[in-house]
Amino acid sequence: LTAVTEVENELIEILDVEKILNEISPLNAEVSADVAEGLTTEGKEDKIIFIADDSAVARNQVKKALTSLGLEIELAKNGLEALNRLKEIAEEYGDITKRIGVLVSDIEMPEMDGYTLTAEIKNTPELQKLHVVLHTSLSGVFNQAMVQKVGADDFIAKFHPDELATAVQKWLMTDCE
Repeated sequence: LTAVTEVENELIEILDVEKILNEISPLNAEVSADVAEGLTTEGKEDKIIFIADDSAVARNQVKKALTSLGLEIELAKNGLEALNRLKEIAEEYGDITKRIGVLVSDIEMPEMDGYTLTAEIKNTPELQKLHVVLHTSLSGVFNQAMVQKVGADDFIAKFHPDELATAVQKWLMTDCE
């Protein structure tokens, strides 16, 4: 149960569907041995992978998959929390990419969604070089267009650990311009 609200004098309970599905039929969040063997972060050992997702289940799945890269991981519960933390880090380092390698963000989140987060990052000089991978259960032409419009570097469907780890490694190893 994630929330209770009243609509027309009736109590409505809102369920955490991801959590329920994970309890009934847990997803395998492990990167396959073949893919893990090919992953490298050589020269990027000082970087953090930043994850923004409102679902604790999804955050943990993404974290588990990306742990195979062997880097520090930082988590945020929504886009606003992520943006504020990224600004703090940029204030300390000047250029966010000196500390953060890649941001993996969900799209649908409270406070600030992934599209708005990405647009804010790309419009903030000290953040704009950060590579952003949007990781979502949304699909379709509209979402692909939005990904391009806000300037995200990649769009990965949930939840394919091999694809996610490979994409994060690719953007981690791509020098920022």
